[in-house]
Amino acid sequence: MDARIEDRAAIADLMTGWMYRDLGEWDRLRDLFHPGATIAITWFDGSAADFVDGSARMGASDLRTKHLIANPSITFDGDRALVETNAMIMAENTALDLGCTAHNRFWDQVEKRDSTWRITRRESIYDMSSFSFLAKAPDIDEKTVRRYPREYAALAYLLERSGFPLVREFPTRGSALEAEMKAAGTAWLHQN
Repeated sequence: MDARIEDRAAIADLMTGWMYRDLGEWDRLRDLFHPGATIAITWFDGSAADFVDGSARMGASDLRTKHLIANPSITFDGDRALVETNAMIMAENTALDLGCTAHNRFWDQVEKRDSTWRITRRESIYDMSSFSFLAKAPDIDEKTVRRYPREYAALAYLLERSGFPLVREFPTRGSALEAEMKAAGTAWLHQN
């Protein structure tokens, strides 16, 4: 029997708790993170608390998102764990009548403090993306799309057009940025 079964279940609940973002349940989203936690995803790089506030602003805009979250892969070291979780992001801007789908992997550093697992750092690796509502394809500015890595170009374009521009370049499958992020996460996991 897996001695970590309760820990695995608690961490899996953290990962699927991302649905609170899609549902606009901001206090529940905030509760997924330890105080001082940080997050770095396409349109945001900063504190988890500021991310939740930014997500509320996004939730009040014409941009809507839905995340499908798979079962996480978890590596433990004491009261720390690295968690990699496949996800699919579906987004649409109702005013633009344009949407996209992106496949990513969340890369989380989680810690157990005071008997509770929470996220201390969330990052994302982007694997692929595409546009939906293809009737609007002639309206898509190809030059703008091509500024971004193809793995998240459709998502980046939709975010930018919706008023949530990307803050920097992000890891993609097999990239040097992914290798650096994973090396840093592994070093964090094994700190004493």
